[in-house]
Amino acid sequence: MPSAAVWRGKAGRSALAKSLNSHRGRPKLRPSLIGEGSTAIMTERYDCHYCKESLFGKKYVLREENPYCVKCYESLYSNSCEECKKPIGCNTRDLSYKDRHWHEDCFQCFQCKRSLVDKPFSTKDEQLLCTECYSNEYSSKCHDCKKTIMPGSRKMEHKGNSWHETCFTCQRCQQPIGTKSFIPKENHNFCVACYEKQFAMQCVHCKKPITTGGVTYREQPWHKDCFLCTSCKQQLSGQRFTSRDDFAYCLNCFCNLYAKKCASCTTPISGLGGSKYISFEERQWHNDCFNCKKCSVSLVGRGFLTERDDILCPECGKDI
Repeated sequence: MPSAAVWRGKAGRSALAKSLNSHRGRPKLRPSLIGEGSTAIMTERYDCHYCKESLFGKKYVLREENPYCVKCYESLYSNSCEECKKPIGCNTRDLSYKDRHWHEDCFQCFQCKRSLVDKPFSTKDEQLLCTECYSNEYSSKCHDCKKTIMPGSRKMEHKGNSWHETCFTCQRCQQPIGTKSFIPKENHNFCVACYEKQFAMQCVHCKKPITTGGVTYREQPWHKDCFLCTSCKQQLSGQRFTSRDDFAYCLNCFCNLYAKKCASCTTPISGLGGSKYISFEERQWHNDCFNCKKCSVSLVGRGFLTERDDILCPECGKDI
């Protein structure tokens, strides 16, 4: 979308003794050399550089120090009007924009035909448009009030829709959201405070609203940062955990606190995840630890003997 701009046309000049846009290479109009006190000068001929007609008593234009009659100058050097295609004469205003030129009366909106002289305008497909016509035809419409969002005014955009800044409001409190954070829900937008009051669940631990990243445990909502191991306070979200007496524990803490200890290696036997262990007379062993005390052969699935706190295979037991 082109930006609206304020155009300033170059002022026209009288044909007599006034500068005509000299900074763009346009020449000057000068008075004819006639009148009292000019008799010495008038003895020399002063002709049009192109058609050679005498300029005596006529208006003429200097270009690169050469004089031209007005007719020749306009034929050779005048710009053509973008609208009517006719030359823009020396005695009329030449209005220009991006190397294109118009007569003052031709510089108008393509749709409504109103004059654009000294007014802001936009362009579309090389056509000049007043800001009102451009806005009605090409500018965004507000998703709320359905009115045109004028060029240069502030607007808010979200998921392909546009709003006036004052129309982009919270559905609950009706206050403008502006550049603050907001939460969309069911085709409406809510400021964070109103969304939390109306929709957010409360964490069972801290009692504050949960807006993102909650955890549900035993049908109760928690913040991720609040759902911690009862013992070590490590966050439990995303890892395996277990519970005892309604308290959650990471596996390491649970095993250290509550798991039975292996009679051989004395480390905890978790029994979690399908791990197997051997139990005999109120003692427990990891499967890998249930071995003969003397020869270290595995006793899993085999007969064994006990000797005080030790277990022995039948072969080693013969020596007792």
